Amino acid sequence: MDLIETLRTTGAVRDFLPEPVGDDVLARVLDTARFGPSGGNRQGWRVVVVQDPDTRSRLRDLYLPGWYEYLAMRARGLVPWAPVTDEAAETAALEDADRIAADAANGPGGFAEHLDEVPVLLVVLADLRALAAVDRGFTRYTFAGGASVYPFVWNVLLAARAEGLAGVVTTMAIRREEEVKELLGAPAHLAVAAVVALGYPVRQPKRLTREPVESFTSVDRVDGRPFTG
Repeated sequence: MDLIETLRTTGAVRDFLPEPVGDDVLARVLDTARFGPSGGNRQGWRVVVVQDPDTRSRLRDLYLPGWYEYLAMRARGLVPWAPVTDEAAETAALEDADRIAADAANGPGGFAEHLDEVPVLLVVLADLRALAAVDRGFTRYTFAGGASVYPFVWNVLLAARAEGLAGVVTTMAIRREEEVKELLGAPAHLAVAAVVALGYPVRQPKRLTREPVESFTSVDRVDGRPFTG
């Protein structure tokens, strides 16, 4: 595929055909994704391919509580778990999570409720010993260490696209990180970075919607003139 077209059309996909993905295909995806950049080329990621049905079901069950909290906050117009937010409004919104969970239990369910059924389920863990977290200790929310892990995760989606696959990156399982780590036998120095679901898509995105460059780029200062090229 053309690189630019791939970059402009690789979106989040949560609906998959029942067709299984061969281990050889997944191996090629991971073999390509490993060339993602990382600080000092330390490659501080670890991937668990979750295949056991019971482990998949338990991972789904750990995923769902955070998902319903997410939906509750979204329903109140909040950005879920935003580092800068109205915490009182967030607390009030979370009171709706149990009701949303009950409603979901009475319906057919969507991606989250059927997470255990996706063709490929990957848990990506970050090795905290390998991350150059230059904002460690800051009083604000810290995120710099993720720069050594998430490019690899994005590469997984791009490499999957080249194999005719599609997928989505989700971080919801982090809400129950300790239980997820126990489920997967992860030692203390590993942290849950993402869950990646892959499969052959029901529909492959053809056109994504994003804000124009001038809406987020300025010259010399944050309040400088928009950069228009």
